[in-house]
Amino acid sequence: MAMNNQLLAVVQHIESERGVSREIVVTAIEQAIQQAARRNQDVTNDLQVVIDRKDLSLHVYDTLVASDEEVGPGFISLARAARFNHGNPVAEGDTIKVEMPASRLGRIAAQTSRQMIMQKIREAERTNTFSEYKDRVGDIVSGTVSAVSHRDTYVTVGKTEMILPSRERIPSEDYQVGDPIRAIVLRVDPEARGPSVILSRASGKFLEALFRLEVSEISDGVVEIMGVARDPGYRAKLAVRTSNENVDPVGACVGQRGSRVRTIVSELSGEKIDIVRWNEDIRQYVAGALAPAKLESIEVDPVLPNTVHVVVAADQYSLAIGKRGQNVRLTTKLTGWHVEVKKSMATASFEDQKAEAIKVLAETFSVSTAVATQMADAGYLTVEGIVDEDEASFIAATGLDEVTAKGIYAAAQAVAELTGAGATEQEAE
Repeated sequence: MAMNNQLLAVVQHIESERGVSREIVVTAIEQAIQQAARRNQDVTNDLQVVIDRKDLSLHVYDTLVASDEEVGPGFISLARAARFNHGNPVAEGDTIKVEMPASRLGRIAAQTSRQMIMQKIREAERTNTFSEYKDRVGDIVSGTVSAVSHRDTYVTVGKTEMILPSRERIPSEDYQVGDPIRAIVLRVDPEARGPSVILSRASGKFLEALFRLEVSEISDGVVEIMGVARDPGYRAKLAVRTSNENVDPVGACVGQRGSRVRTIVSELSGEKIDIVRWNEDIRQYVAGALAPAKLESIEVDPVLPNTVHVVVAADQYSLAIGKRGQNVRLTTKLTGWHVEVKKSMATASFEDQKAEAIKVLAETFSVSTAVATQMADAGYLTVEGIVDEDEASFIAATGLDEVTAKGIYAAAQAVAELTGAGATEQEAE
């Protein structure tokens, strides 16, 4: 039985438009029709559907048992069995494969098979997509925006639909259908309900991939990327190093007159990029990452792991911290060390020193900023300043309620004793 023109058109459409090979499409149709047809009470579970690969003609076969005593589904008379066996006699109990008209499958089977066919085609598409892109995670692909829904962007790359989720977009970017777009293949998820290829423009991996494309020294392995930290669309830091003394890793990434980095900044919608020279000495590494801020000192915390304390002049504090803490936050992410920035009290104004003292008092005595401010206004800026005064004078000068004041005074004495004991032990050692 020849396949109808409508189904033939479907096969050709799926093959050309959806990138699924004809063999996969035809096999899916065979399996779908076969599964749907077996639900028919007039056929057996041995029913087979075969589509001729040359002319796409459809053939349906069922395996029946030859019998003159039993009739009904699954059985065939000896006389009819002989006719199907080219006139050769068939013994009772023998099985014989009989071709039957496809029309006997019924309308329900036909409708069900259409649904199954599309389901299997989608499964085949996912299999093809997974096979094609599972080894391309980390590659940059170019495509066209095909749809935008709830901030998620659907991108067509070749014949494959991919998705750029809202969380993987650069916040400042807005796409319209038909816009060209480049992104990195973040992961391939064969179990996803929607497109199985997940793209990203916000990932640090995308920034790395752009530098690999733009900077030949990186793609050749002469310059190595050691770390990336991004605030997508606003600012990023890239740490690089090289073992070749004749190559400047930062200069290679910047390019002549900034040509290389400028191309990447343009791709990222104006995102500022700081290129940092990696250094195994964490103090030098942090100093480079916090640039252009000038630092007075950097000390590694002797107790807290992976923590450095940075001291800057008052006029450099805002520059070191960055807008909304961005500079120090990205430095922490880039280096993997917690970076704590403080103003130098030697150069800080009295107001800055007082504000720092209020912060320390509040933390030391676990009191509110208002209480700490009241103490500072009375001239008590340190623990030593409190214990040098007698309790009654402290209570009177601060104007705090008696219970609170006595509690703070007692705590100050305890802190002073502990500090003094610690100093004594160190001196003894």
